[in-house]
Formats: sequence, structure tokens, C-alpha cells
Amino acid sequence: MNEKIIVVFRKFKDLGDIIALFPAEINYPNGLCESYQHIGQHSSADYGYCIAKSKPAKPEEYSSLKRELEGLGYNLSIKKKYVQK
Repeated sequence: MNEKIIVVFRKFKDLGDIIALFPAEINYPNGLCESYQHIGQHSSADYGYCIAKSKPAKPEEYSSLKRELEGLGYNLSIKKKYVQK
């Protein structure tokens, strides 16, 4: 992937898992966006719900997930937040 893809890294409050949300990638009829985690990998996600149930992940918390995504060919544009259109 040569074009930049917007990603928001979040850390779930309950389990501490890190999720990569791709809020500009709405590929589902119900308005869900793409997401990625180490376990489960690509999936759909409710962006608003994930934001409500998580907090911003720190670079040291999401670094391994970032490397994994870059290894898959992602050219990431990391944002702290994103307003869906």
C-alpha cells in the first residue's frame, strides 16, 4: 500500500489490548470501520464504541502493532483522534 492510511491506536481500559482503528475505511453497510489487532487481525469495529471503551495508546504501547502493520505493507498516518464524516 503506497497511499497513507489513517490509523488511531487505542488501548482498551478493561483488558489493556491495543487496537488499530482505520476510521476513514468504512467498508461495511452498517458504518463500521476496519480494525486490526494482534489476535484476530483484520475485523470490523464500531469506531464510537471503541473510543468510548478505550484510551489513547502511547507509542511504546502500540509499537509492536505498528511494526506488524508496516510489515503487511501499510503506510500509516498516525492520528490521536479522527472525526468520522
